[in-house]
Amino acid sequence: MTSLYDRWILPPLLKAACSSPAIAAQRAKVVPFAQGRVLELGIGMGLNLAHYNAARVTEVIGVDPSPELRALAQAAPRPPGLSVRVEDGTAEALPLEDASFDAVVCTFTLCSVCAPPPALAEARRVLRPGGRMLFCEHGLSPEPGPAAWQRRIEPVWKRLAGGCHLTRPVSGLIADAGFAFETLERRYIPKVPRFAGWCEWGAARPI
Repeated sequence: MTSLYDRWILPPLLKAACSSPAIAAQRAKVVPFAQGRVLELGIGMGLNLAHYNAARVTEVIGVDPSPELRALAQAAPRPPGLSVRVEDGTAEALPLEDASFDAVVCTFTLCSVCAPPPALAEARRVLRPGGRMLFCEHGLSPEPGPAAWQRRIEPVWKRLAGGCHLTRPVSGLIADAGFAFETLERRYIPKVPRFAGWCEWGAARPI
C-alpha cells in the first residue's frame, strides 16, 4: 500500500528536484537523439517528454510502477504530434515483447530501481537489433571524499527520496549488462551538491 508520504509529499519534492534547470539540461543531452519506437524506463512525471523530437519518434511507451507519477506523466507537456502511452510496470519485469523497440531511454532511473542488473537485462531484451539505450544517470562519485559522504548519507536519503541510491556505479552496471558504449561522458552537474551530482550519460548498444 502506498504511504501518505509517497502519495502526497514525495511527488512534489521529486518534481522540484528533477525539473531544475541543471537537470533539464542533462535530459536535453540524450533524449532528443531517440528515434523510432521508444521505451522510457521509469517515465516518472514525464519530464523527458518535452525533449523528444516528434519528427524522429513514432511512439513513446513509458513504464512506471507509481500511479501518482503516471498520472503526472499523462498530463506532462510534450511536442505536438508526439504519440505517448504510459503503462504500469517495473523496469525489472517489463510487460513488453522481445526486440520491439528502437531505443530505450533511461534518465535518473537506475538510482531508484530495486535491482539494476535485471532492469538493464530487460532493456537489452526489448531492444531490436541495432537499437540503443540512451542514458543519463547520477551515481557513485569517482572521488574518495564525495563517495564517502554518499555512503554516509545514502541510508537516510533512500527513505526520503523514494528509494534513490547515491552509490550505484552507472557505467559499470551498463557495461556489465552487455552493452558497449558509443558515447560516454561524465561530470558533476552544476549547482547540484556533489553527493548527488555525479552524472554519467551517453549511448550504448547491446554487444
